[in-house]
Amino acid sequence: QSLEPCALPLSYTLSPGSGQQVEQSPSALRLQEGTSPTLRCNFSTTMQSVQWFQQNPGGGLISLFFLTSGTKQEGRLKATANPKECYSTLHISTSQLEDSGTYLCAGRHSAPRGPAACLQTAAAPAATASASGRTCTAVFAQLWVS
Repeated sequence: QSLEPCALPLSYTLSPGSGQQVEQSPSALRLQEGTSPTLRCNFSTTMQSVQWFQQNPGGGLISLFFLTSGTKQEGRLKATANPKECYSTLHISTSQLEDSGTYLCAGRHSAPRGPAACLQTAAAPAATASASGRTCTAVFAQLWVS
């Protein structure tokens, strides 16, 4: 099944809860505890599925959500995926200290893509992207809650 590509650059934005969009560069966000940020990941093509991860300060990688479309919620975390419009969001309600870490989103394409396809569409200079098979994974942003 072939999906139509989206005419969007691969980019990452952070919204610190005020509705103001902040580009990833610099790829870090410091928040006061209790703030409710929304992280958004835009893809350059339509996705079959999106997965969100958190890498905590100790280095462990935690799978937060796997979505094909729609919305999922786990406690204070809510993820949405709109693969046809090439984006996914992760909302953190009432952030806590343990929410600090590096957040990553991974999108599974409808067709195999080589590493160059991801790297060439990375819009933010601070963003790093890599590809393996059908998946492009990008380091999203570092989040510190204090």
